[in-house]
Amino acid sequence: MNTLYYGDNLPILREHIGDESVDLVYLDPPFNSNRSYNVLFRDEGGHEAEAQITAFEDTWHWTPVTERIYQDLVTSGEPGVSSMIGALRQSIGTNQMLAYLVMMAARLAELRRVLKPTGSIYLHCDPTASHYLKVVMDAIFGARNFRTEIAWKRSSAHSDTKQGRKQHGRIHDAILFYTNSDDWTWNPQYIPYDATYIAEFYRYVEKGTGRRYRVDNLTAAKPGGDTQYEWKVKRVAGTNQQWEADLNEEYKNPCPGWEYKAALPYKGRYWAYSRENMVKFAREERIYHSSSGIPCYKRYLDEMPGVPIQDVWTDVNPIGAQAAERLGYPTQKPLALLERIIQTSSNPGDLVLDPFCGCGTTICAAQKLGRRWMGIDITHLSIALLKYRLKDSFGLVAKRDYTVKGEPEDLQSAGQLAQDDRYQFQWWALSLVRARPLGLSSEGDGKQGKKGSDKGIDGVITFIDESSGKPKRVLVQVKSGKVKSGDVRDLIGTVDSNSAALGVFITLDPPTHEMQLAATTAGFYHSPGWDRDYPRMQILTIAELLAGAEAKMPPSVTTFKQAEKAKSQEKAKQQDLL
Repeated sequence: MNTLYYGDNLPILREHIGDESVDLVYLDPPFNSNRSYNVLFRDEGGHEAEAQITAFEDTWHWTPVTERIYQDLVTSGEPGVSSMIGALRQSIGTNQMLAYLVMMAARLAELRRVLKPTGSIYLHCDPTASHYLKVVMDAIFGARNFRTEIAWKRSSAHSDTKQGRKQHGRIHDAILFYTNSDDWTWNPQYIPYDATYIAEFYRYVEKGTGRRYRVDNLTAAKPGGDTQYEWKVKRVAGTNQQWEADLNEEYKNPCPGWEYKAALPYKGRYWAYSRENMVKFAREERIYHSSSGIPCYKRYLDEMPGVPIQDVWTDVNPIGAQAAERLGYPTQKPLALLERIIQTSSNPGDLVLDPFCGCGTTICAAQKLGRRWMGIDITHLSIALLKYRLKDSFGLVAKRDYTVKGEPEDLQSAGQLAQDDRYQFQWWALSLVRARPLGLSSEGDGKQGKKGSDKGIDGVITFIDESSGKPKRVLVQVKSGKVKSGDVRDLIGTVDSNSAALGVFITLDPPTHEMQLAATTAGFYHSPGWDRDYPRMQILTIAELLAGAEAKMPPSVTTFKQAEKAKSQEKAKQQDLL
């Protein structure tokens, strides 16, 4: 099955992915820009929420782990890799950049192992490290297997010269394209001709059909096969500039009254096509005759694929602030970019791997184009967002349609995750009820914080339940231990103060009797769209959620009209049963 892996991609590659099993690798690793990348969430009105979550940091440091990986590369790596990484240490020193390159070299070596001989790899990076990464990839994949350095324009011009900028604006990313051999999958891609090109080169319009065409020379300078023969044309009566080919089976004897020309256009030239093809073109009305009777080939615009894709991509726009596909995830790339790469270097049914899958653009593009896929990410936040995206875009559900490995599967492993990292536990638990994470520490340390009127809230679910289209919210709180009835009462108060519809309290430990009693005091939420009552405060344990329990609420992705339709269908079904 298609698979998502949670965890460090280096051991996952080594332990779970076999040799020569992958057709295409795309990776968009952290760029070593020494910054933290935050996920900016928007409220229902489209405004940025005050809170945000640090998805990851790409500041790299030389640590004992880095030193151990470096030693492994130098002592156990292939000779070219060993000498390359040693030379880099001597050249640039033991610093953050080298730590980044060591991290990447170890993973790229594994990616070459898992790549099929006919496979390709695209490494997305920025100019701060692309020159070093190219040296690393030359050593691992071989300089002979370097194909292209693609420049993708990711932003518009920087107009900060007046603020003292003393260098050219950096508006492109680099995508390094390598193959694993001299024989690789290749499906050329094209972009449409621009209007200026069409006007200049396809200036003829065919009468009757309205099809645009250009005319190409049918002669050649050198002979090749059946290319030296008479091609006779007749002047159309009453005109001086229109000629038609004589398509009689005999091309040597003139028909009475016809004026023949163009046995060959001029001395020393030959036809570019055989006599058989010339007859075929003429009968298909693909030949245009000049005023002198010289035949030319009609090349129609609507039969041309367009301009072959070059190594500078300016036609794939970055994701704008208001773009429909924008998820708020840092470094999210446009779907069109990944679709182009996947269509170029794989075929339907091939296996695509993204070892830094983030919010899953590669995975979604592969699913859309009929490829198999594997994705790896080190944060539960990314895996959770990707699960939502697969459900919303394709109706795919984990365990039924694809596998997720590395997530807790039982109460013991969930408790271990909570002990190891309560923020990762929180993001994972929120994904069990499809809640969007909410809140961030204002200290910029990447920790989940509590601030503003949403104090104590870790996630939110939005649904529409009435004809006005006004969104309603379910506020979610996650607790990994030490729960008490006061926590439930506090959540009820927050639901009330925020005019939310429902509250969901997720707990690792079983709720106490007092907690359950406190939840019942919240009463019920009546759904106008579904004409049903839902408990306004619900307590769900991790054990229940792992067993398949769900929050009781109106469907979060339905509209009022869809709800009415579903409600009518449900009533009709009940009447049929009666």
